Formats: sequence, C-alpha cells, structure tokens
Amino acid sequence: MPENLVYHNSAPALLPMYIRTLRRKQKPKGGPISIPNLSGSLLGVSTAGNNLKRYQEVCGFLAHSHLPVTWPHVLAFPLHLKLLTEKRFPLPLLGLVHLRNTITQHRAIGIGENLDFCVRLGNTEESGRGLEFTLITEARSAGKRVWEEASTMLFRQSKAENSPAEPKTPPELTHYPNTEKLEAPESIGRRYARLSGDSNPIHIHALSAKAFGFPRAIAHGMWTHAHALALLEQQASWKGGALRISCNFKKPLYLPGSAQLNWLTGDKRWDYQVLNANGSAPHLIGRIDWL
Repeated sequence: MPENLVYHNSAPALLPMYIRTLRRKQKPKGGPISIPNLSGSLLGVSTAGNNLKRYQEVCGFLAHSHLPVTWPHVLAFPLHLKLLTEKRFPLPLLGLVHLRNTITQHRAIGIGENLDFCVRLGNTEESGRGLEFTLITEARSAGKRVWEEASTMLFRQSKAENSPAEPKTPPELTHYPNTEKLEAPESIGRRYARLSGDSNPIHIHALSAKAFGFPRAIAHGMWTHAHALALLEQQASWKGGALRISCNFKKPLYLPGSAQLNWLTGDKRWDYQVLNANGSAPHLIGRIDWL
C-alpha cells in the first residue's frame, strides 16, 4: 500500500536518520528487489535564510533575487533521506551511487517564496551494473508546480548472465571552446555537508573515505554540479528562467583537486562538462535546454 509521510514547516531531523544508517541492512541476496511505494511531503518551506547565503558562497553563486536552480534539491534532501532510511526500504544507504540528475525549473523562483515539496520513489529498473531507481521530487508554489527533479541512484549487483555487456571503451570526449578552471579545496566536502545535510563519510575526510575504498575524500556530485552551474550562470549569454538541466556523474573528483569546466553555448541548448585537470576524463557531463 502507498505510504505518504507528511511534515509541516519543519523537515524531519537528520541525526536520527543518520543513526539508522549505522544499523547496517543486510544486502538483498538473490531474487528481484522490490522498492516500496513510499512518498513524503514537506509543506510551507521557506526558501530564504542564512543557509541559502552560505550555499551561494560555498557553491559560487552570485546574489540574485531568484534562487540558485539547485537550491530546492538541498531543501528536499531531508525527505530524500527519510525515504531511504525507512524500514521498508530494502537497500543500505551507504554505497548507493548517484548516477544521473535532471532538474526542470518552470520559472525562476524568488527568494522568500514558500514551497511545498513532494518526494517519491519510482522508475525501478535492472541494468548491467545493478538495480537503478529514481527519487522524484516536485516543488509547488501557491499550488503551481515550479520545479522538479529526478535523481537516479544505483545499487550495485553482480551482473546477471543475460544482462547486456557494458561498453569497455568510453566514448571519445568532445572538447568545447570555452574553459574555466575549477578548484575543489580539501574542506569543501565538510562545508557542503554542513549546509546540505549530506554527511556521507566519503565526502568528509580522507580517513573516513578510505574506510569505503577511496584513497581520499571525494567532492559531492551535487556540489560539483552546482559550482559548474554557478560559473555558467555568470556568462553574459545565460538566459535563466525556464530551463531543464540534465547531468550524468562520471569519475569522482578527489579532494583537494583541480578540474576544468568546459562548455558550448547555443540559442536553445548549452552543453557542458567538468573534466579532470588535463582535460582527458570527465567528472560530469551535462546539458541545459532553455524552455
């Protein structure tokens, strides 16, 4: 049966949910995995405040009368975490991989508007790498949908015998004419975690990241994405307003680290990518469609 968790004005507390992640769930063994029909709502969320100012600073957004396009993702994050730590959700939170993110902004959202959020789980699909599912988020202002997001997550599983083989050679990179350097200091994982609530240990410190098989801490994918968009927003031909932003996350960005934002502008579409320092491999690849 569908289950909807409703919160008014204040999001569910993060600490109890993180404590639940320490009670390790057993990885499902064999047979199909069923993702439950869970959803959650958070009503009357203020979009303003000091946390927004810190977010603009950490991600590099300039002060405007409208919200950064990625800010509603942060406001909805407690609902994401709530669904992923429910007893009925069968997968362990630690180890889930964020594969893709698509944000549709139907209009610019003014700072100070109140938003109502709804998050649900959906689009479960087996792939060659494991089980994929999507966190689907909608934000409404005065009853009208103004923003929505689809975040696709991966739970890695052994490849099934009949699964299609993944390409072994990555496609050749296309380099675009515009490039700007991007710096990710060692502290950025902790700074972003404090304001976003996303305190996954792989982002916090080299020691905690090593416990999960990483040589150093890695930048949050959504910080890298937001920082790239903050730099693109500062370009003279940026249009803003109604747009759709699609992003595929690729190789991790280790901290501290340098990268390069590389992009191509167009009348109806921009293509962009965050590449490693020498431009030979991508951290993320995305596109912006003006609606």
